[in-house]
Amino acid sequence: MTTSPNGKSLGLAACTAIVVGNMVGSGFYLSPAAVAPYGNLAIIVWIIMGAGAICLGLTFARLARLVPAVGGPYAYTRLAYGDFAGFLIAWGYWISIWTSLPVIAIAFAGVMVDLFPALANRFAATVLTLGVIWAIVLVNLRGVHAAGVFAQVTTYAKLLPFGAVAIIGLLFIDTSHFSEFNPSGQSLLQSVATLAPLTMFAYLGLESATVPAGDVENAERTIPRSTVLGISIAAALYLLGTIVVMGLLPREQLVRSVAPFSQAAGVMWGRPGELAISVAVLLSSIGALNGWTLLMGQVPMAAARDGLFPPLFARLSPRGVPAWGMIVSATFATLLVLVQAIGSEGFAAVYRLMVGLSTMAAVIPYAFCSLARSLIAGVAHGRMPRVSAIEIIAFVFAIFTLYGSGAEPVLYGLVLLMLGIPVYVWQKRNAAGATDKETAAASAVPRPLPPQDRFA
Repeated sequence: MTTSPNGKSLGLAACTAIVVGNMVGSGFYLSPAAVAPYGNLAIIVWIIMGAGAICLGLTFARLARLVPAVGGPYAYTRLAYGDFAGFLIAWGYWISIWTSLPVIAIAFAGVMVDLFPALANRFAATVLTLGVIWAIVLVNLRGVHAAGVFAQVTTYAKLLPFGAVAIIGLLFIDTSHFSEFNPSGQSLLQSVATLAPLTMFAYLGLESATVPAGDVENAERTIPRSTVLGISIAAALYLLGTIVVMGLLPREQLVRSVAPFSQAAGVMWGRPGELAISVAVLLSSIGALNGWTLLMGQVPMAAARDGLFPPLFARLSPRGVPAWGMIVSATFATLLVLVQAIGSEGFAAVYRLMVGLSTMAAVIPYAFCSLARSLIAGVAHGRMPRVSAIEIIAFVFAIFTLYGSGAEPVLYGLVLLMLGIPVYVWQKRNAAGATDKETAAASAVPRPLPPQDRFA
C-alpha cells in the first residue's frame, strides 16, 4: 500500500482490514465455547446479532458519508447531541479500548505458552503480555501508513486458516450435535438476553473505519464500503465457524474447551491443524491489538482538538501520530496487566469488572450514533429527515445488548462515565479562562480616539 497523492494513507483494503482485524480478535477464538450451552439457539442469535450489526454498520456508513469526521462515534455524538454527550462517549469509548488491550494480549501470551511450555510461569506470561502491547504501540508510532500495512498483513493472513475451518469443516460436522434447541434450562427471552452481550463482544469494532477518517483516501466512499464489507466478512466467519465447531465437538466437551477452534482443526487434520490455528490466533491477537491501538490514539486526539480532553492527547509526533495519547493509554493498560499479575483476588475482581465495563461502554456509543444522522443533517442542511427502519433496528439492537449485560455492569458503567465529569468541568474551565485572557488582552490594546475627540 502506498500513500495517495493527497497524503491519505488508508484505502479500501486497509480500512476493511482494520474493521475485520478489530472484530475478529481473540474473542472470536473462544466464542463457540461461550455460546455452546445454548445449543441451536446460539446459531440463531448469531444470525440476529449479525443482522443488527449490519444495520449499525449501515448507520455508521451513512454518517461517514454525511460527515467523515475524525473520531468516529465521538465525532458523530458531539455533532448530534453537543459537547457534553460527545465528551461522555469519548471518555467511555477511550476507556473501553485500553481496558480491552490486556485481554487480547493475555490471549496472545496464552497461545505462546501453549506452543512453548517452557514459558509456563507468571513472570514469562507477564513479559509476553506487556511485550506484545508495547511492540504494537511502537508499530503505530511509526505512522498511520505503517499501522495500515500491518493491519492488512495480519488480517488477511489469519483469515486463511480460520476460513478453512469454517468452510471445509462443513464437510465433517456431525448433525446429531444439533439435536437440542436450548439446553441451557433458561427461558427463551433470558437465554437470548444472555447471548446478546456474548455475541456482541465479537462484533465490537464494527465502527473502526470511521475513526481515522482524516487519514482515509476518499473517505465518503471508502469508509461506508469498508464498514459493510468488513462486517459481512466477520459475520459470515462467526456463523460458519460456530456451526462447524459445534458440529465437530460434543457439547459437553465444547463447554469446557479453552481452545475450541484448535480442537476442531485437530479433529479434521490432527496436530498440524491445531498448530495452524494457534498461529492464526497469534495473528488474530496481534491484528486486533494493532487496530485498537490505532483507535486508542485517534479518539482522544479528536476530543482534545475540540477542547474536551487535555491538550496532551492532541499533540502529534513528527510522523503525524498522537504519540502521547497512545503512550498514556498503553501505560494504563500496562497497569491493568500488572494488577492482574499480582494475583490478588481483590485486584483480579477489579480487573474482571473493568473488562466487563469495556464491553458495555463500547455499546453505548452505538445507541447514541444510531439516531444521530437526522440531527446532524438537520443542523447541516436545515431539514431533519425521518429516522429510517435501519436506524431504529440499530438502536433497539444496542439497547437490548445493554439489557442483556445485566444490571450490575450497567450500574458500574454509569459510575465510570460520571467519573469523567470532573475532567469535562476542568477542560471547560480552562477554555473559559483562556477566552477571558484573550478578551482582557484585546481590551488592553490602546484604541485610536474617534476623530471628534482627538483634540478634546
